[in-house]
Amino acid sequence: MQRPFALLVSRRAGLLPSDNKTGLNAVQRCMALKPNPSSGISPAANTELETAMDRAQKAESIESLKSVFADAGAVVVTHNLGLTVAEMEDLRGRLRKEGGAFKVVKNRLALKALGVEEGSAYHDLFKGPVGIAYASDPVTAAKVAAEFAKGNDKFKLIGGFMGDKVLDAAGVDALSKLPSLDQLRGKLIGLLQAPATKVAGVLQAPAGQLARVFNAYATKDAA
Repeated sequence: MQRPFALLVSRRAGLLPSDNKTGLNAVQRCMALKPNPSSGISPAANTELETAMDRAQKAESIESLKSVFADAGAVVVTHNLGLTVAEMEDLRGRLRKEGGAFKVVKNRLALKALGVEEGSAYHDLFKGPVGIAYASDPVTAAKVAAEFAKGNDKFKLIGGFMGDKVLDAAGVDALSKLPSLDQLRGKLIGLLQAPATKVAGVLQAPAGQLARVFNAYATKDAA
């Protein structure tokens, strides 16, 4: 027996954020515009309701992605076709432990959230079965995703971006090799507590090596 459309919708309604003024989420606001399907709603009105709900859900997804992109130190774009539920949970758990997250996204909605023009470098990233790894730290998502990819050939690094700077897969791999903010803080504290001879040795390190470590953070702060 097929479940009534209204029942399926109502069960999903609680998963969406609520409107501050009405207290209703997108699905509930759309349902309030039309009669209950079980009371004799016509097929045409039912289709109209579904279309309105679809538009509302897409709009809220775009707003959610805008918030993710704005708050992330860096976003890593991946292909994850064929990952099992257990593997996906493993990846999410690793990122969560480091303060990051993983989200499967619809490419068209992600591009709308970015607000980029057709043919941009971002369009090369958002093709196929895309999932994004992200964290407030510019290095964390790249580090966790790169490590996970080493042990799972179904998980591919496609590229990523930091602010308005788009990275290819090699750029993400290079980013993953930099120390995270927490690691960098630990090293700086260690230097402050270390003997003067050790500090002098570090300061004599190649300037390019030190510059690469700090450039990722400076790039994000300037974005």
